Amino acid sequence: MLTGEDLKAKLKSIDRSGYKSYKTLAGRYKCGDYILIFDIIQSDPFAPPSRIRVRVPSDVSRFPKALFSSAPRKRALEDFLTRQFHAATQESKRRIRGSGKSGTLEIAQCGQEVLARSSMKVTDEYIEARFVAGLPADGRIILGHEAYAMFYGVLPGLVRSALMYQNLDRNALAKHIEVVEDQDYIRQRLEELGLIAFVADGSILPRRSGIDDRPMSGIIVDVDTLDVVNPGQIGANVVIPFKSPRTLSMEISTPNRGLVKGMALKPGVTLIAGGGFHGKSTLLSAIQRGVYDHIPGDGREYVVTLDTAMKIKAEEGRSIEKTDIRPFIDNLPFEQSTMAFTTQNASGSTSQAANIMESLEMGANVLLIDEDTSATNFMIRDVRMQHLVPKNKEPITPFVDKIRLLYRDRGVSTILVMGGSGDYFEVADLILVLDNYIVRDDTVRAQTIAIDNCTKRKVEGGDEFGEVVSRCPMRRAMSSRSGKHEVKIDVKGKDKILYGDSEIDLLAIDQIVDIGQTHAVGDAIYYGVSNYLKDLESNLTISELAYHVDEDIREKGLDILSPFARGDYARPRRLEIGAAMNRLRSLKVRQNRPEKQVQEGAEVDKESVI
Repeated sequence: MLTGEDLKAKLKSIDRSGYKSYKTLAGRYKCGDYILIFDIIQSDPFAPPSRIRVRVPSDVSRFPKALFSSAPRKRALEDFLTRQFHAATQESKRRIRGSGKSGTLEIAQCGQEVLARSSMKVTDEYIEARFVAGLPADGRIILGHEAYAMFYGVLPGLVRSALMYQNLDRNALAKHIEVVEDQDYIRQRLEELGLIAFVADGSILPRRSGIDDRPMSGIIVDVDTLDVVNPGQIGANVVIPFKSPRTLSMEISTPNRGLVKGMALKPGVTLIAGGGFHGKSTLLSAIQRGVYDHIPGDGREYVVTLDTAMKIKAEEGRSIEKTDIRPFIDNLPFEQSTMAFTTQNASGSTSQAANIMESLEMGANVLLIDEDTSATNFMIRDVRMQHLVPKNKEPITPFVDKIRLLYRDRGVSTILVMGGSGDYFEVADLILVLDNYIVRDDTVRAQTIAIDNCTKRKVEGGDEFGEVVSRCPMRRAMSSRSGKHEVKIDVKGKDKILYGDSEIDLLAIDQIVDIGQTHAVGDAIYYGVSNYLKDLESNLTISELAYHVDEDIREKGLDILSPFARGDYARPRRLEIGAAMNRLRSLKVRQNRPEKQVQEGAEVDKESVI
């Protein structure tokens, strides 16, 4: 290992040299209390910044081991330190002059969720921060003095302020860890308690905007005193904390906060109804984000959902590869089979059917659906339409006729926002109505309305839900090769991955909440193909492949996804890894069913069947 003096000498010797001379910095340097590691040096000032690590020994950072004594506490500590380091880089931004990205020091930027990341690594021996740096240059001429100022002026201050326990707000750190630990504790206990989700009283569910995920700010008005608020105040300036209906209220004990009271949602079919703009989708959105932990002050800290819950949407234009969608769509014109439905341009209904069947294949136990992002003809078919178009002329079996069978036959629950069709009253176990963000349990009243206003609608779902068929991906169709590049995986924002010569569109995967997850998803697919699809035609299913990758990440960390240390990963769930595989446009699979059944089902390949 080299010394800090060696680094100073190198910076001095390459001053005013060509930019490629920065490559000589690669290596490790003992710089006083910490080790500075140059992993990858950028090729020019306009290229992606250099990847650098700072490693602080534990006897210098002095973090008590109790702060990272369990997986949730360790994840929370690493998240807190990443946020501290990021805040410190913002304060010192652009203090170094130069071209392009010169002088920038950046670490992963965290959102409202607390995710397992590769940006910070806490062990018994050290704490390591992973970040990127724009090495200073004037055009393509090295500015050695500015580089010296970056590594001996700016960086030491970042290390002191963000990675030394004595310099942190200990109360804020303790609260951060305890809040995350409590959320994880509740999530691990949900099944034991017979629940699929929990929404704590006092939660602030509305967000500031569609592009700002922070809690809405304004006058907080308790539900019990809402009737005394000046009507002129109702609107954007009023925030109504969540309060559980009495019939659904439950207290859950937590390690740090103690008893937390809120709404307990049990397995089955839950319908969320109410007028437009009264908070239906806001409640569902909070529940779908509840698969992750949240930072203190987010408002959804104690909104907790089973981590096998999957948001389902219609997704026009997506590719589908040999998915059996017969439980929902069958009896196509000209006797075309949907046993192995394949298309490069799915319609709203076929995409939503495939999204559900693929999620079931991946092991989702809870489906989260909002009518606003669903295909209407997939969700409902009223009695008048049944008279006009008989069932033998309608390929689609609407979700309303499968939702109960889905729970009865497969144990899969559904939480559904539906404000436009009362046909769901008959199939729901629980019916919540939102009025000005106030939640009522209106199950009995809604079921009475259903009885009093019987439509004589025919149930078209059959006697059982239907088969969920697993599929085995073919290695040759999951190649990441592109031209002369053996591996070419590029992330284009949070919602798109260029994988080899193919594309993965993640826009409809709402539970990918961070671009770091997108980075990890792309490399997770490559890791899975390289390590588990050894044969050209493996018997491993997509679900099993995603499971193995997820287990390896859980046991060994995100570092297994890259041959070098990266700080831009955030951990996705197994469900998102599988969803991304299913959206790989080059994907080819064979169904994991008896050969006779495969031959009986003709493959459909239409641009848009329905």
